[in-house]
Amino acid sequence: MSTFNGLPAHVLFVHVIVVLVPLTAGLLILCAVWPAARARLIWPAVVLSVVVTALMPITVDAGEWFQHRLGDPPVVDEHARLGHQMVYFVAPLLITAALLVFLHLRQGRGRPLGRTVVAVIAVLVLAAGGAAAWQTYRVGDSGAHAVWNGVIDH
Repeated sequence: MSTFNGLPAHVLFVHVIVVLVPLTAGLLILCAVWPAARARLIWPAVVLSVVVTALMPITVDAGEWFQHRLGDPPVVDEHARLGHQMVYFVAPLLITAALLVFLHLRQGRGRPLGRTVVAVIAVLVLAAGGAAAWQTYRVGDSGAHAVWNGVIDH
């Protein structure tokens, strides 16, 4: 999909990503460090991690279409480079969500994992969530600079 109602689809998808990636990261971190939150929020967090992972290639494809439509301005190259890297930041969200589901199901069956394993999972979730949120900021910031510094004419 290249446009939606006359707007570049990338612009619309990006706003979804900018909201959902940090939200997903935050929910996963909450689930990792607070067992009561995990009991209530694990499934919405897993659904969000699947959604952001599925939306990432769609957003990148729409961005490539938009970039070519603009004539490949050099300042957009940095944004595109960072955007292509996002898959390496959302995939760990999905992986750590799966680890949290494993932890949740084990505890629900009365077979909790050891503290060390739980701590390692929590550290992995914190690292994946923090990295995904930071990369989302970097990609968004480079795109905003491209727009607001006059590269994209309206």
